[in-house]
Amino acid sequence: MLMRVIAAGTRMPAWVDAGFADYASRLRGDYRLEIVEVPLGQRGRGGVGKAVETEGSRMLAATGERAQIVALQVGGRPLDTVGLARWLEGQARDGRPLAFCIGGPDGLSPAVDSKAGLRWSLSALTLPHGLARVVVAEALYRAVSVIKGLPYHRA
Repeated sequence: MLMRVIAAGTRMPAWVDAGFADYASRLRGDYRLEIVEVPLGQRGRGGVGKAVETEGSRMLAATGERAQIVALQVGGRPLDTVGLARWLEGQARDGRPLAFCIGGPDGLSPAVDSKAGLRWSLSALTLPHGLARVVVAEALYRAVSVIKGLPYHRA
């Protein structure tokens, strides 16, 4: 199953890119992880709302028509590792790719949020967007390790 993190913003610190790449490289075979970065919308003339709308349009274009969209939202559904693993197994049976969408500095577009099959909260805290990328990658790797019975996750 292809899992894509679709994130607004294209210039992350090196530690973000390295952290994401580390977990993505561990996911091969049945579960694969990629990142797709979409440029931030222009903040200025059109205002913040127009920028978020532009980012949302870019994200939806990057998801593809078949993808199950997961909106990363502070107010979303919290999942523990085993719950995430069970959810991923169900999605794998469905056969559709997954698109985990992380908004820009002003949040996730309502257009993306409205198309999400799952609104997922990583934490009640608002996380920096780069850190959210790494946390999603690690959480997905950990959940897949539970599915495959690998020793990475120790409850």
